Amino acid sequence: MKTVTKLNTIPENSAIANGFEKIDYCDSFRISKSTRDNVEKIAGKIFEMPKWVGWLMSVRNSIAGIFGLKIGKDVKPNIAMYFTVIEQNENEIVMGEADKHLDFRASVFVDRANSFIYLTTLVHFNNVWGKIYFIPVKPFHQIIIKSLLRKQIVD
Repeated sequence: MKTVTKLNTIPENSAIANGFEKIDYCDSFRISKSTRDNVEKIAGKIFEMPKWVGWLMSVRNSIAGIFGLKIGKDVKPNIAMYFTVIEQNENEIVMGEADKHLDFRASVFVDRANSFIYLTTLVHFNNVWGKIYFIPVKPFHQIIIKSLLRKQIVD
């Protein structure tokens, strides 16, 4: 049976850490899937958010707005994604945002030779508020990432 595998390292040959000075948090989730789709199409499919994730983001935006953090309306979508594209090549799209409390990167990386698709996240805390913010976000982040990848296994 195909599953989502959690790793705590950046996939080999990934560009996600390029120019990212300090990593305070890293996770990478992987599925085994052979595909001929281009990375842009794969990322677009992965980031088709279920309604329950939209609801969670609404709650997050309501709270984050009170503290002057970026909320959904400030995030500029790019190629069916929710975040700014920082780097892209034929095997990977690296997205991210910088805010006063933390900076993050997310990557969809396709390893065609081994038939893996990775979804990796890096976070750098800019201050103590970033650490505090991430405490309740982390478990939801991991649940969402696993859910987004699980639906790719059955597609």
